[in-house]
Amino acid sequence: MIAAPDRMPVTRDFFARPVLEVAPELLGRTLVRTTPDGPIEVRITEVEAYAGEADPGSHAYRGRTERNASMFGPPGHAYVYFIYGMWFSLNLVCGEEGTASGVLLRAGEVIRGQELARERRPKARKDRELAQGPARLATALSVDRGLNGTDVCAGPDAPLSVLTGHPVHPDRIRNGPRTGVGGEGATHPWRFWVDGDPTVSPYRAHVPRNRGAGRGAGRGGAGKTGRQAGA
Repeated sequence: MIAAPDRMPVTRDFFARPVLEVAPELLGRTLVRTTPDGPIEVRITEVEAYAGEADPGSHAYRGRTERNASMFGPPGHAYVYFIYGMWFSLNLVCGEEGTASGVLLRAGEVIRGQELARERRPKARKDRELAQGPARLATALSVDRGLNGTDVCAGPDAPLSVLTGHPVHPDRIRNGPRTGVGGEGATHPWRFWVDGDPTVSPYRAHVPRNRGAGRGAGRGGAGKTGRQAGA
């Protein structure tokens, strides 16, 4: 049986490009999480780009570590990290192998498996809030570090995969500063979202943290970047 055009896996060549090309073109794609309880699918509506060692806002800005090693691997793989000892965030690795760039998946619309997503996100008041924000998205999809390094180009039966979906027309795409990123990367307009979509998360500028109060929590971003930094 031939898959419908919107159900075709996104190819590795799609990810093997500069991150600022890949990020806006991920909007409207379908992210599939296959679980023992059934599949959950999300239409991607908000992302952020992180340019590795060239980007002060990136986890890879200071080079390779045990934590960020998957970012330096082949494109089209997942980079999952734990932040503040509470949440996971899901990123997709882009560019040539060794460049460590990636796209943080910030928000989306759950289009299949809403019941499973609601079980994981019981505090969501409305379905539009199920995956509205990177931590909520990861929670709704049951994403944790066990999925770090997963090949998202392996097809819909893989634990995580990205399908063609319905790419968003450029006229509907907006961009601006990344959420919660401070320092030299604060003004980079590398957050992309679907204009007017109710699942897009609210923008929040970086707020410096009290270092004493933050001890013991997982760090966000690379070095000094702040609360919702991605890859």
